[in-house]
Amino acid sequence: MLYFEAATVIDEVKKKNGSVKSLVFGGKYKNKKQLFALVCETLKYSSLIDKIIAETRLLQQEKFLRKNRTLAQIVVYELLFGKGIQCGGQLKAGVKGHKTALQAALSRMKIKAKVTENEDLLPKEITQQVQLPRYVRVNLLKTTMKDVIEHFIKEGYTLTSRKDQMGAESMDAELISEISCKRITSLKRKHFMVDLHLPDVLVFAAKSDLHEHVLYHQGDIILQDKASCMPAQVLSPTHGSHVIDACAAPGNKTTHLASIMKNTGKIFAFDLDAKRLGTMGGLTMKAGVMNTQLHNQDFLKTDPNDPKYKKVEYILVDPSCSGSGIVNRKDYLTENSGDETSKSKERIEALARFQLTILKHALKFPSVKRLVYSTCSVHVEENEEVVEKVLEQNTDFVLGKPLPSWAHRGVEGSKVGEYCLRASPEQDKTNGFFVALFERKVAEVKGQNTDNKATDSSELDIETGSPETVKGQNADNKATEPGIEKGSPETVKSQSTDSKATEPGIEKGIPETVQTSCDSELRSSQGQTGGRKKKKKRKLAESQGQNGNSKQTKLTEPTKTSTGNKKNKKLRKKMD
Repeated sequence: MLYFEAATVIDEVKKKNGSVKSLVFGGKYKNKKQLFALVCETLKYSSLIDKIIAETRLLQQEKFLRKNRTLAQIVVYELLFGKGIQCGGQLKAGVKGHKTALQAALSRMKIKAKVTENEDLLPKEITQQVQLPRYVRVNLLKTTMKDVIEHFIKEGYTLTSRKDQMGAESMDAELISEISCKRITSLKRKHFMVDLHLPDVLVFAAKSDLHEHVLYHQGDIILQDKASCMPAQVLSPTHGSHVIDACAAPGNKTTHLASIMKNTGKIFAFDLDAKRLGTMGGLTMKAGVMNTQLHNQDFLKTDPNDPKYKKVEYILVDPSCSGSGIVNRKDYLTENSGDETSKSKERIEALARFQLTILKHALKFPSVKRLVYSTCSVHVEENEEVVEKVLEQNTDFVLGKPLPSWAHRGVEGSKVGEYCLRASPEQDKTNGFFVALFERKVAEVKGQNTDNKATDSSELDIETGSPETVKGQNADNKATEPGIEKGSPETVKSQSTDSKATEPGIEKGIPETVQTSCDSELRSSQGQTGGRKKKKKRKLAESQGQNGNSKQTKLTEPTKTSTGNKKNKKLRKKMD
């Protein structure tokens, strides 16, 4: 029965087992659209319903409703604000017997508030909520942007001009943001556009309901807010890489990672909630994800040094948060508004401690080079302050500056603000969101003089993927070529400001330009007396170039001379 299903969903929301949307559309209910509307409307009026129930003493008079307070809320909603009670039996009879008292209580509330409409009694945080557009991420594992766009056009939808998308790369961030917001707010019914920031996202007019669309049921499109698509896009793992999604359920970000990776490599997806992970299993299967391993495990208990994680270079951390950035969020109405639990300082501090702990743990994985931290919170305690503390305790990492085309950055006055992304309904037409990108530092050049060894220049710049050029310590020294495996370049100590570093892979031998420490050996091998030996020495010097600017060569002649001298010594002994 619809009322009992609605009561079950609301109770699950109260237990923090999911959002209204995920519980309804991820469950096995027959009429999901009607169920979703009933749950949302009941939660919307719940504060008024509770006051009316208390004033009329409904639960004290009807004992069978006392056992299921949520069910009583739903039936009272239907009687006073909905289409009337659509059931029979004891439930209908019990509530209808109090119809006059319930209606009178509602009338007194209107008179006291000096309003005539029921909706005028609702709190401002409900009536003044921003209407967001419908964002759709195209699942590139199963289809293409072109095919999805053509499908909607055939159904009678109109694609707005794509001129702005084509020229977006040449615009600055502020201009892109301005054009994007104007285009989104002007979208009419059955009109859609390609998002200006994210290449695989389509934008439809607000209140566009696509939950029953064939492409949604096939897994070709995923109904996901634009801001929620940012973490995977910022992380951008390469094809074939190994990735960890530390707090994976319900799975939209995981499927996005798989899409970016083209189903290659491997994704380790963790979540402690078995039920949420089970729902995620169905979602990943529907999306055609093949490279993900689901782990019903606390990510904090994983061993970063476990051999199976040795190739993990990318990590996404999207931990539990206050959810204060979510617009039109109905589940927050189930919390105790009397002490403002969702906004309480104690709760936010507890969440921030957990977020700091899980982020620090993620940075312990030895091969990780990029990590994205994200929340759907607007509180600085859960966002910029957490990032600042992590950087203070992890000096091997710095912040990257992701999505240059995105204008909205972190809060002003924060040390890390300019490097972080923020999103808000007013400025960006998305849910409130926060994203930060951590990057492992590139090895620095040690020392300040020409006697120091050059650092290995094969390490890549993490953000661009290009080799970081190691500059020499004076104008004439050249760095070794980037891209060489560690240990392959022969490191040579320079004794002259004009000399060049030896090329990697050169055979062993002592270049004459750097052999000052070997003068005695050369004297013994070449001799210091006799005009003939002096003449040979001059010829050898001319052939190898002792002017300090010639290319370095191997000294094969001295080696031969040394060997010849040994034979001569043996011969002299025999003759003696």
